[in-house]
This record gives sequence, structure tokens and C-alpha cells, in this order.
Amino acid sequence: MLEKLKEEVLNANLDLVKYGLVVLTWGNVSGIDRKDNLVVIKPSGVEYEKLKIDDMVVVDLKGNIIEDGKRPSSDTPTHIELYKAFPEIGGITHTHSTYATIFAQACREIPCLGTTHADHFYGPVPVTRFLTKDEVESDYEKNTGKIIIERFSNLDYTSTPGILVSGHAPFSWGKNAGESVKNGLILERIAQMALSTFQLRQGINELPEYITNKHYKRKHGPDAYYGQKDLNK
Repeated sequence: MLEKLKEEVLNANLDLVKYGLVVLTWGNVSGIDRKDNLVVIKPSGVEYEKLKIDDMVVVDLKGNIIEDGKRPSSDTPTHIELYKAFPEIGGITHTHSTYATIFAQACREIPCLGTTHADHFYGPVPVTRFLTKDEVESDYEKNTGKIIIERFSNLDYTSTPGILVSGHAPFSWGKNAGESVKNGLILERIAQMALSTFQLRQGINELPEYITNKHYKRKHGPDAYYGQKDLNK
């Protein structure tokens, strides 16, 4: 199981390059084995074109490295906090993709302006507060996870699978590592479309709630009808 997870996480990290979500080493993907509570994550500072399956780092939920090898991503404590708080997720993606990061740096949520957004994110993409000086100096990466969790105190992390960290960049998640990358790509595209929409018109009219509900629920939940049925069930 662990070797399979390593392969999934490796491929998900390579997908960041494939989808144009990263440059240099600006991003990482992880996945979790919920049975054994082990996290597989990209090694810190290693170029994507050099990544191999043996480079994937395994840590437990206390951040201890389980297998000898490279150091894990510096964002590992953020991932761990999210895995502990959001039990239904199986993968996490962090990038500095251009348009989502623009919104994060502006400390602005992304309102739901159209059906592309509504198909995947139920309501606005939220933004966190800034970390305090004490939070940065005491445990920066762990506290980044904590302010994300704080922002979701009254939100559903399963229907809003991503967030913008103020002054920083986006995080997204999903049922597995690959889905977390997909949600990161969707987040980047809706950020790009939102910014262009702001440029085209003064004043923003969010998508009416009844259209948002229709588009989200036709793809998600018990009454979803988008796509094909699983004939194996």
C-alpha cells in the first residue's frame, strides 16, 4: 500500500508541472494512508524533473520521518494539521500558481461568478487572516495549517476543497493526491476567470444561489446526475 501511495504522490507532483501550476520548486503534493496514519510527501527543494519514487518522503502524523532519505517538504507540518482536522481528505496540494496567488496576496476571496466555479466549489473560495508575528516565529508552517482550519470553523471543507492563505498562496485537497491537484487546477482557472471578469465590468454580481445550487448538486451528492454510473456497483 505504501509503495502504491508513493507512486500516486510522485505522479501527482509531476502533474503540477504538466498543468502549469508550478515553476522551479514552488509547490508540493502529499497523500495519506489513513490505515497506518502515514503521509507521503515531496522532498524539500528537489526539482520536479529529478523526482523519483524513492525520493518520496514518509512521515507520521507527528512529523517523524519513517524511512531514511531526503528531508520532507518544509510545508509538511501544514499538511499534517489539515489531515488531522479534515478526516475525509486523502491528498493535499500546495502551489504558488499565478492567479490564485494574486488573490491570496490581495487577501480577497474568490466570489462565485459563474457556473464553472459552481460546478466545483460551493460558494466563494475563502481566504484566511494573516498569521500573527508570534504565530510566524513560534511554528510558521504548523500555524499556517491552524489558520486554514480556523477559517473552516463554519464552512464545509468537502464542498469547498481549497483556500487562499493571505499573503501566501493556495492550498487544495481531495479524496486522494490526484484529486487534490485537480482541485488546485480548478482553483487556478476560476481565479483567472474571476480576475478577468473584474476587469471587464464594474461591480460584481455573484451567480444567483439557485444556479449555484443546481450546478454544484448535479455533480455532487445523492442526487448528482452528471457523468456515467458506476456499472460495477
